[in-house]
Amino acid sequence: MKSLKKSLPFVFLFCLTSWVAFAQLIEPPKWQMTLSDPTPFVDDEVELIFKADIPREWYIYSNDFDPDLGPMLTELSLEGSEGIEPVGELKPINPKRKMDEIWDGEVSYFTGTAEFRQKVKITKTAVKIVGLISYQMCSDVTGQCVPYEEDFSQSVNASIKKEAVPDTDEVEENNAPSAADTSSPASETADADTSGDVKPEVTTTPEKTGTKVPEVDLSPEGKQGDATSMWPFVIAAFLGGLAALLTPCVFPMIPMTVTFFTGRSKSRAQGIRNAFIYGLSIIVIYTLAGTIVAAVQGPEFANWLSTHWLPNIFFFLVFVFFALAFLGLFEITLPSGLVNKMDAKADKGGLTGVFFMAFTLVLVSFSCTGPIVGSILIESAGGEILKPIMGMFAFSLAFAIPFTLFAIFPEWLNGLPKSGGWLNSVKVVLGFLELALAFKFLSVADQVYHWGLLDRDIYIAIWIVIFALMGLYLLGKIRLPHDSPIEKLSVPRLLLATVTFIFVVYLVPGLFGAPLKSLSGYLPPIHTHDFNIEKLIRENRGGGATAQQEMTEVPKHGELLHWPHGLQGYYDYEQALRVAKKENKPLFIDFTGHGCVNCREMEAKVWSQPEVLERLKQDFVLVALYVDERTELPEEDWYTSAYDDKVKKTIGKQNADFQITRFNNNAQPYYVILDHDEEMLVRPKAYDTDPQNFVEFLDKAKEAFDEGA
Repeated sequence: MKSLKKSLPFVFLFCLTSWVAFAQLIEPPKWQMTLSDPTPFVDDEVELIFKADIPREWYIYSNDFDPDLGPMLTELSLEGSEGIEPVGELKPINPKRKMDEIWDGEVSYFTGTAEFRQKVKITKTAVKIVGLISYQMCSDVTGQCVPYEEDFSQSVNASIKKEAVPDTDEVEENNAPSAADTSSPASETADADTSGDVKPEVTTTPEKTGTKVPEVDLSPEGKQGDATSMWPFVIAAFLGGLAALLTPCVFPMIPMTVTFFTGRSKSRAQGIRNAFIYGLSIIVIYTLAGTIVAAVQGPEFANWLSTHWLPNIFFFLVFVFFALAFLGLFEITLPSGLVNKMDAKADKGGLTGVFFMAFTLVLVSFSCTGPIVGSILIESAGGEILKPIMGMFAFSLAFAIPFTLFAIFPEWLNGLPKSGGWLNSVKVVLGFLELALAFKFLSVADQVYHWGLLDRDIYIAIWIVIFALMGLYLLGKIRLPHDSPIEKLSVPRLLLATVTFIFVVYLVPGLFGAPLKSLSGYLPPIHTHDFNIEKLIRENRGGGATAQQEMTEVPKHGELLHWPHGLQGYYDYEQALRVAKKENKPLFIDFTGHGCVNCREMEAKVWSQPEVLERLKQDFVLVALYVDERTELPEEDWYTSAYDDKVKKTIGKQNADFQITRFNNNAQPYYVILDHDEEMLVRPKAYDTDPQNFVEFLDKAKEAFDEGA
């Protein structure tokens, strides 16, 4: 039953993905272009402001990161404009940033709304702004990426500054309107009155001639991405609260708390009420800290926090500081005066005394809970409002429940184990974990700034040493300050040591290039690995157990494009179809893109599997049709699309047009398998990271082809 519940979200996501993949074309964002000054003067510098309303669960890549990384950057072309000169580059306004493991680098992107600004100089009174924005929209929910283009056109009549007009005749000669503009009332007004600053009339003719798509709502209800990232964090924070109870600063406080309530309650009902208020006070105190963190965070702060070296190095040092404290190098203590004042107020009666008793507990236990609380707040940092609040609420809930229950049922104290050296052992184990997690922050700074200090193999080696030492500590082979001698090894310690050494053994193959997929979120990207045996074997053996036969023809555009995992294929549909007929194999079409992150994920997680690689190599002729390849074809290969009446000049535009007109789909990844009559053998497949599903997709197509042969 438990496994069924865990699988339900993935079943739902798969069904949703399948439905989206075969629905109609995906609707592009809605763009608007405005001027920062709609009535400019000649020689003024103004900004063209472009804003897009992005559908839910989709995002648009920005343009302020490495263009060679992979994703398609947003670009602006003002070709055909008159009366303006670009000043500088197109600038994104407050994009989000993140380290992307698929691209092995930092990318910037927009969700919800996107804004770009282009500064231009007005050079004539008659201004015509014509251009094109090209960009890529992707979704982590549906696993698709779609390249788009948006045309725009706007006319503006600028005025002339008096001090800038030495002679009226000269102005008329230099700024005479074209024949097409002579009938404009605004132009007549501007030319007729040059005695002062004349603000012209603005004529706006927005023109949306981008990809024509039907209006289809493909956005699922709610924000699945937020929910899936929030719940693991909340659960981890709750477990952190339970772990804090087992530290030597907190565990002895439980009987002290029970004594406090037992001696002050006049009745059992009052004792229960005070116990609940006590637990609620603990939750309020900790949650308030999370609320303060949420209040001071914002999008700009989050961008700086996640990408700049300074906060990441600071967090690294903080984690190391906490780890050393847990390991026993020193104690973290608050000023005794502050603790004594809170303790004195706790001696007062009534609800105030109960609250300050809770506050005293928080302060006294700070030396043990501080590192855990600090870790939760650091992990939650990122501009989100709910995450630090929910994290602190979950931590304090786990922390408060036992105190509340023991205050209500003091007889339970008899069943508790007595304080002893085992409490310090819990603290030391937490110290090892803090030390291991500290290197995640150093790794982020190292990747963003390309320092080369913490490559993947070095990172894994550090973790192997840390967890090996932790295992030896649990076995009693290592003793640290404040530890008690271990006369007999308890079963729980033995089991925990066993799990630790199993984890160490799991890490060891990572030193030689094993992907360690379950830890991909914590390890540096695999391209930083110096010695990757898996890659060497794959390259020498062609990427799989079975080598692919030699190519029948030299692939067209093969000098520009490449297949992953040693696969051999084509990049031109007509050539690939011709080869498929010669070799009597079905044609496997991969509609992909350089900037399609989910295409790379499919290649890494699905195509890399031996059972998939073998089928792709032996049973199909492969053709990869890149929809964002900007290489311009010879003029004789250009054509005007019957779909949008635009001339398709590049490889990417022709491939995208082919996908839309032939398969009524414009998202990637998208996989189609055809027979020699160009008929689909099976229903096309979209983003699905289950290798077995992809194997079944390939097998059904091969079976259908053989039956029709």
